[in-house]
Amino acid sequence: MNQATDPARAPRVTISDVARQAGVSVTTVSHALNGRGQVDSATRQKVEEVARELGYTPNRHAQKLRGGGSNMIALMSSMPFAVAGGPSRLGFLMEVASVAAASALERGMAMVLVPPLETGQRSLDFLDIDGALLIEPSADDKLLKELVVRGLPVVSIGKPGGDAFGQVPYVDLLSGQTVQMLLEHMQAQGARQIAMVLGAAERNSYAQAELAYQAMVEANGMEHISLRVDESRGEAGGRDAARMLLAAHPQIDALLVLVDVFAVGVAQYLQQTGLRVPQDIMLATRYDGIRARTSEPPLTAVNLHLDQVARLAIDLLFERMRRGSHRLVAPSPMPELVVRTSTR
Repeated sequence: MNQATDPARAPRVTISDVARQAGVSVTTVSHALNGRGQVDSATRQKVEEVARELGYTPNRHAQKLRGGGSNMIALMSSMPFAVAGGPSRLGFLMEVASVAAASALERGMAMVLVPPLETGQRSLDFLDIDGALLIEPSADDKLLKELVVRGLPVVSIGKPGGDAFGQVPYVDLLSGQTVQMLLEHMQAQGARQIAMVLGAAERNSYAQAELAYQAMVEANGMEHISLRVDESRGEAGGRDAARMLLAAHPQIDALLVLVDVFAVGVAQYLQQTGLRVPQDIMLATRYDGIRARTSEPPLTAVNLHLDQVARLAIDLLFERMRRGSHRLVAPSPMPELVVRTSTR
């Protein structure tokens, strides 16, 4: 078998071959195939079709040497280990990761998952990335600050807390609408005194939850009963919150606990004290993840459509990396209530 008939020894198709066949420059081919620069959709589609026809495979090592890029993005959570790690590692973070990684790979980039560490230590010094997705950063988020200082394109899943970081693109998780939906459901099930438990960090989701809760109590003449808990306390923080709230306000007949790990702790405390859910007290949380589904009893929660959220976030990040878009907000799909035994 000679070189002409042996596929293993056939000359490698080069980027110049693709450019010549498509009738464009080598630079245009590079930008079209790697999601960089400004290439109109028709040209990008033509280049991709020619590349497939010719069997062109980019030389990633050569690309990195020429452009300095790593062809890699990162997915990070600003939540502490007690919320995003441990038993929750298959929850919110991984649900986003599974879809985001596939979407990134379709665009020729790999995605590295940067999970929270139990020690709290987490630095970008060892990462060679071209951009990042960050889940629900707080107002003083160290990871977001480091990404911004380094000049890396970053997209937040959930609007960043506060306004210290300027205009960071984000996918809006519609936190206010989500909490309003849960509160209205509890009221429809007969709740007369709803209390709310949320994290102590300055996150946009908590701020929006407070606004929705305040509007509800004012409209219904209900007492405002809420408690903020340090996220790092995990389930123990939820147990303590339930104990303190019910001791001080025995009239509470429903608890909306935004952080799922807190909600599990609340459920544990209610079981220990013999209070039945939902007969004696209703219980719900925001995210319909593994904790809500495996809690005893399973918790009423909300489907946030994180698969679609992940795709929107990847789209926004790649637009940002191409520097061809000034779009700052991508609204997520409307959340859907998932009713389980924790509300009547």
